[in-house]
Parts: sequence; C-alpha cells; structure tokens
Amino acid sequence: MPTRLLRALFVTGILVLPVPARAQTTQSAPRVPLFTVNDAYLAGGFIAGTVLLHPVDELFARRLQNKSSQSSRFLQDVAVTFRTIAEPGAFFIGGGLYIAGRASKQRDMADLGLHGTEAVVLGSVFAGVLKDAFGRARPFVHPPTDSTGFNPNDWQFGRGLTSGDNYRSFPSGHSVAAFAAAAAVVNETSRWWPDLTWVIGPAMYGGAGIVGLSRMYNNRHWASDVMMGAAIGTFAGNKVVRYHHRTNPTNKFDRWLLGASVHQSASGSYSSLNWTFAPAPR
Repeated sequence: MPTRLLRALFVTGILVLPVPARAQTTQSAPRVPLFTVNDAYLAGGFIAGTVLLHPVDELFARRLQNKSSQSSRFLQDVAVTFRTIAEPGAFFIGGGLYIAGRASKQRDMADLGLHGTEAVVLGSVFAGVLKDAFGRARPFVHPPTDSTGFNPNDWQFGRGLTSGDNYRSFPSGHSVAAFAAAAAVVNETSRWWPDLTWVIGPAMYGGAGIVGLSRMYNNRHWASDVMMGAAIGTFAGNKVVRYHHRTNPTNKFDRWLLGASVHQSASGSYSSLNWTFAPAPR
C-alpha cells in the first residue's frame, strides 16, 4: 500500500473513531481533586522507568541503527507516518475536530478536539523547558566509530538554549504530543463508551509508543527521552480532561470556547459563516 494512502487512512480513522454516536448527556460527575495519590504512583513509575532505561540507551541506539534495521523501507515508512501524525498532525487533528464539532453542533467532538489540543500544547511547553534546561545531545551528535560508541551521557545545563536543537534531546517532544493526545482520547471516550476502553486504550497508547520508537529509529532520541516524553504527555492528557470534566467543569475556558456556535450567513450561503462566541450557561 502506498505510504501516502496509508497515512490518509490512518488519519481518517483517528478523526472518525472518537466521535460518539450518542446524545449529549447532561448528568455531571462529582467533582474530584486535580491530583491524587495515584498520580504520585504513576509519576514514580515513569521516573523509575526513565532511570532504568538510561544505562541501556546506547544498546537500543546500536540495535536500531544497525544496517539491517535501517535498510528496511517498511520501517522507514512507518517511522515517517507515525512521527508526522504526532507532530504536526496532533494539532491539525485536534483543530479539525474542534472546528467540525462546532460547525455540526456536536459538543463531544469539539470537546475532544479542544482538550486534546490543549493537552498537547501544555505538554509541549513543559517539555520545551526541560529540553532547554537539560541540554542533552541527540544520538546522532556523537556517531559511533570503531573505537567509540554512542554517548548518551552528554548533558549540560542550559545548553538547549544556547546550542540549538541538536542539544535538546531530553525529553522527546514527539512522544509528548503522541501520549498527550492518546491520554486525552482515552479519558474522553471512556465517558462515552466505558465498555470499549480496553480496546481504545491499547490502540491509542500503542500508537503513541510507535511514535516514540520511530524517533529512536530515526536516531533523534534515546530510549530514556521517549520514556520521559511519555510521562509528560500522559500527565498532560489526564490532567486536562480531569480538570475540565471533574475538577472544574464550569471553567471559563470551556464556557467560552465550547459555548461558541456557528450560524449561517443572512444571505443563506455557506461560503460565509459567522462565528458567535458567547459563554455557555452555567
């Protein structure tokens, strides 16, 4: 199957799958704290995973950069497809869902597009600060030779700000975007189709994991970069959805952006649409 067709089918599936075929519910869940003790356990697990992966960063880099792996056209196409879906695809998909939801008056669709994009943006901003601070060299900066190997221990505080993108490896930005989008989709759809979470969850997080592997395959990130990116993205997606639906469901952000509506122009032509933004009722 041609690569372009594969990408188109994959993106189309993402756009169609999350749209709930049900009436909008009005029952609200009880409010809960934004952070719980379970979040501390999850954070601890991700940090432990990052620390444990660091000693084998070079091993993974060597395995993925060997001649056999790099000569596979299939793996190259998969890597390009998935990393493109994560960035910039996540922004286009989220924005498209939001606009389509507002235009068709499907609040759930707009809700998913808005919150998914918000999660990606928040996660990416936080990851950008860490990239600048840690100043870790990307794998390709120190290619292995006959006498030396990869150098996953090249860190320098603040170097990401002064030395450019080659020294902004930790954490993986594409992994942040992929896992933020995955977490947002899983959290949102679990309210619509709770019986399908066991299918949607592995599918979304599995796809996000492939994004992380694609960045390692392209020699742009270490395994520990991907693990920390997954942590940040997962937390961003979880917290954004929890805040808007469980912690503060009447927040002004949602009241304004999800209270917007699209009206047909006075001439009756759909070529001119007027957006009217007004806060949704409490």
